[in-house]
Amino acid sequence: MDSLRETRHSAAARLDRLPIGLFHRRAMRLLGYVFFFELGDINTFGFAAPAIREAWGLSISTIGFVTSATFVGMFLGATSAGWISDRIGRKRALILTTLWYSGFSLLNAVAWNTTALLITRLLTGVGLSGATVVAITYISEMFPAAKRGSYQGWIMTIGLCGIPVTAYVARFLIPMGAWGWRAVFVWGALGLLFPLFARHLEESPRWYEHHGRLQDADAVLARIEQQIRNEVGELPPVTAVAPVTSQDHASLRELVAGGYLKRLILFIAIWIFQTLGFYGFMSWVPTLLAANGFSVVHALERSSAISIGAVPGAWLAAKISDRWERKWLITAVSLVVAVCGLIYGLSFQTATIVIFGFLVAMFIQTFAPLLYAYTPESFPTSVRNTSTGVGYGIGRLANAFGPIFVAFLFTHYGYTSVFVYIAFCWGMVALLVASFGPSTKGRVLT
Repeated sequence: MDSLRETRHSAAARLDRLPIGLFHRRAMRLLGYVFFFELGDINTFGFAAPAIREAWGLSISTIGFVTSATFVGMFLGATSAGWISDRIGRKRALILTTLWYSGFSLLNAVAWNTTALLITRLLTGVGLSGATVVAITYISEMFPAAKRGSYQGWIMTIGLCGIPVTAYVARFLIPMGAWGWRAVFVWGALGLLFPLFARHLEESPRWYEHHGRLQDADAVLARIEQQIRNEVGELPPVTAVAPVTSQDHASLRELVAGGYLKRLILFIAIWIFQTLGFYGFMSWVPTLLAANGFSVVHALERSSAISIGAVPGAWLAAKISDRWERKWLITAVSLVVAVCGLIYGLSFQTATIVIFGFLVAMFIQTFAPLLYAYTPESFPTSVRNTSTGVGYGIGRLANAFGPIFVAFLFTHYGYTSVFVYIAFCWGMVALLVASFGPSTKGRVLT
């Protein structure tokens, strides 16, 4: 084994010199499918909430508690999925988490009271965030360094189509009858089909290397290289990269020894503020519009129009992510979201609400692929998924209190106060990243 380690090139060196081929494009489509229903499912309750509130006579505070339960589940899922994925592999963990969120989304559809819905949303959240953490790590490890930011953006462009599509599914299903909101959750469960196509994905050879399974890593690399060689001919030569040391277990001690604990704390703070700002807007637009005087149908119409901004937002991220340093892109986009969100909250004109709501949804989803690429590439392979999961998960846990706080602000200080709070959160993201964020453009993942 030692002689093999000394003579072979690392997975990082072999993957990073590859041109984009069918393997990468197929992975892009499959991961886009996972994100399509994962991102759609995150928003199903936000779109269904006005109808549930009307049907069951719920208060804004009760809607806040159910939304909070989802984020408690997302914390549990992100932290556990990262840990599990660092042990059983990226591909197996991705299948497991996708089946989990899809299965529990289906159970949302048969909830008979608020308690049952709260429990099923909590368990759905476990799978939703787990799938996200595993998927963004898989992308960072399988795509070449020069392209991983762009392909994170392209995958998110596919996935983010799930938000407006789900919005329009809700717009047309919910008015059809008392069962309409239940059908929205059935729609969100279609990720159950993912295992039928998952055989086209390979396990991460970087993960194999860090578990000492060099022959497995080489077998995967050989298959990928042969596929691309068949398309483009001879491959570029491999650039020497330092050999990888196998590590079976990630630990806090390793984070401290490697100087990554402060970085982990930084990313926890970034994820907390972006999650509060992101879901403070996206999860509450339909409900707050309805509570502010719009009918349920008109609130859904406006939120559906706003949600379309997600797709061009991710497309923009794909175009710019690898052109400039992601640290400064993230800073700039965060400030734009803060300004547009504040203008949205200060207006009561339909045109202004739709225009600036569209811009918030657009730039939020420009931001998301940038942070999804930025977080895992800031940590080494042995702790990449664990660190990403902890940062992402604690951010989600913080948002267990976010909906309750939004409900408090709306009840006591009115509609506009919610958007001042959202702008503050995005301003904090910009400040943290600009002041302390690492530079990562083109970094070779070790």
